[in-house]
Amino acid sequence: MTSLVSSLESILSDLPNQPGVYLLKNKGGEILYIGKARVLADRVRSYFQKGSDPSPKTRVLTALVQDIETIVTGSELEALLLESNLVKRHRPRFNVVLRDDKHYPYLRLPVKDNFPRLSIVRRVKNDGALYFGPYVPAGALRETLKIIKKVFPLATCTIDIDGTADRACLEFEIKRCMAPCTGNQSQEDYHRIVKQVRCFLEGRDKELLDGLRKDMEAAAAHEEFEEAARLRDRMTSIAKTLQKQRVAQIGPVDQDVLGLARLGPAADLQLLFVRGGLLIGRKDFFWADTQGASDEELIRSAIEQFYNKETKPPKELLVSAVLSDRELLQRWLSEKKGRRVRILIPARGTKCHLLQLAQENAAAAIGEHVRNAAVEHQEAEALQRLLGLPKTPSRVEGFDISNTMGTHSVASMVVWEDGKMNKSDYRRFRIKTVEGANDFASMQEVVKRRYGGTLGTQRNKALPLPDLILIDGGIGQLGAAMDALRALGLGHLSVIGLAKAKGDKEERIYSPGNHEPLILSPTSHASRVVQRIRDEAHRFAVTYHRKLRGQAFVMPLSKSPKPR
Repeated sequence: MTSLVSSLESILSDLPNQPGVYLLKNKGGEILYIGKARVLADRVRSYFQKGSDPSPKTRVLTALVQDIETIVTGSELEALLLESNLVKRHRPRFNVVLRDDKHYPYLRLPVKDNFPRLSIVRRVKNDGALYFGPYVPAGALRETLKIIKKVFPLATCTIDIDGTADRACLEFEIKRCMAPCTGNQSQEDYHRIVKQVRCFLEGRDKELLDGLRKDMEAAAAHEEFEEAARLRDRMTSIAKTLQKQRVAQIGPVDQDVLGLARLGPAADLQLLFVRGGLLIGRKDFFWADTQGASDEELIRSAIEQFYNKETKPPKELLVSAVLSDRELLQRWLSEKKGRRVRILIPARGTKCHLLQLAQENAAAAIGEHVRNAAVEHQEAEALQRLLGLPKTPSRVEGFDISNTMGTHSVASMVVWEDGKMNKSDYRRFRIKTVEGANDFASMQEVVKRRYGGTLGTQRNKALPLPDLILIDGGIGQLGAAMDALRALGLGHLSVIGLAKAKGDKEERIYSPGNHEPLILSPTSHASRVVQRIRDEAHRFAVTYHRKLRGQAFVMPLSKSPKPR
């Protein structure tokens, strides 16, 4: 122990007086916490100063620290970026980790093209196009596209538009496109529609409606009454849509609003996306245990990790806590956006009302999360009791086979983790070694591939072993899976099969060594867990099978996708 203390004191006395990132580690080398600092020596030593009054979380952390690694950077801004990347990669247990790796959908409008068309993308590039979003959930994006398609006659096809097409498509017949592909609409007139779409997405209501009104009056003056009526109807539709969606505030503005609520050790953060004065979506982040983490730490961590992707920040972020490194965060966000970004703490007015709305959403969400977490824990405990597992399962992997008379045979693996389906760990397989409809041999192959060390890794880490393996099938499929596990030296893993006997309504659980299956009550907590996992494995397998079967109809066998 003396040598460890001496080693730590030696590290503390030799820390660099430069900006950078520090990694606090335990005796086994596990990274406990990652932080950034303007001056590494001052920041790291502050954890261990005598006479200080640290928080309970800091006291527990420093008691575990036995090693410190530092990485010097060229600036504090570089340290911020490196810290966020390292937290995302290592997920230290004392950091506030945003468990979200999704890339959210944006609408892309390449305004420099001759005939721009909207497309859905998940990465924002510096390519001269305009990007609108993010749209969370994706249903908000579909609704926006539906409105645009109905109101603005913008082309939606993917062909090269050069005005030489022989005939127009159905979209022209129903007046949802003016057929620039046939030369029926000039490039200048088309770009007038593009400008209207841009105004709509940017929330420039007055400019949009004034422009349409002028066009309508001009058409009427030239006695083009059909065109004038079409423009009038477009104005009416747009006005109704904007009235429904507009957030009560002055002028078009882009804002992200971060509202926080706490309930015991749990916390929830609601991120509202306001674009052009329209509330286009929201994202929910929930932490079950945030003891020792301040409101500032939660909000700052959410900002650092959420925007450290291709996510484009808005002009303003509205938050409820004072951030000690607000200037640094503003500088970083401004560099990402290419123009100034401000972080504000509104005390009154419309912005304050928006922040209150986000906080109210967070308060409603956190209650639901806590109730769901209690139910999920009950379900896991019920499954442990039913199967006699050595511990409450936190990770279950479910497998299923799908084929049509032995053709295009595939398998799926889905993952249930801590009460929820973890889709980032899902895997799908094309059966390689089995000919015809042989579910037993197919299951054996897939289990070998999953646990034999040949399966690709996720985020440079091997997928962890599950607490329970669930096989969709009876004794035959279960036996095939067990044979594969024993051959790999993993016969100790808990495995069950789930199936229904012919003509019965009740689910039956088959387990190794038991001749009689367990008959599940349809309303039990354990039944709900295993059925949810089995049904998701079935859905995932069938979806992949249908995809391959559909590809086989539209391309020659020689050009079919290569198996994984």
